[in-house]
Amino acid sequence: MNKIRQSDLEPKEKPVAKQKAKGESASRKLIRLVNIFEYFDRSAVVVIMPYMFFLFFLGLAYIANSYYAEKSIRDIDKTGRDLKELRAEFITARNDLMYRAKLTEVAKAIEVKEVKEATTAPSKIVVKVKSEK
Repeated sequence: MNKIRQSDLEPKEKPVAKQKAKGESASRKLIRLVNIFEYFDRSAVVVIMPYMFFLFFLGLAYIANSYYAEKSIRDIDKTGRDLKELRAEFITARNDLMYRAKLTEVAKAIEVKEVKEATTAPSKIVVKVKSEK
């Protein structure tokens, strides 16, 4: 059985459309703003507070993460520049060592100390051991 509710039988009132004045005064705007803030009473604010704190700390974490990422990128770039510089220094030092290790350069270095280069080839000294039998 379909029952018709009493409220459905009563004629509904049509909402009255609010007409905005073109030149709304500042006092009316202020009153409308205050009416909006009256909607938030103490209990509503207490209910919303945990969510607001969560959003606040989430924003802080987001900001901190972006600063940390930028710092890490700067450190990686600095390390890369240092690596290139040290590699160039290593190659320079290795080439210098190879140049100084040449036979002619070694000979020039020992001439200053009045040591002469050997002109004869080294010979092997063989010692014969007599076995006693």
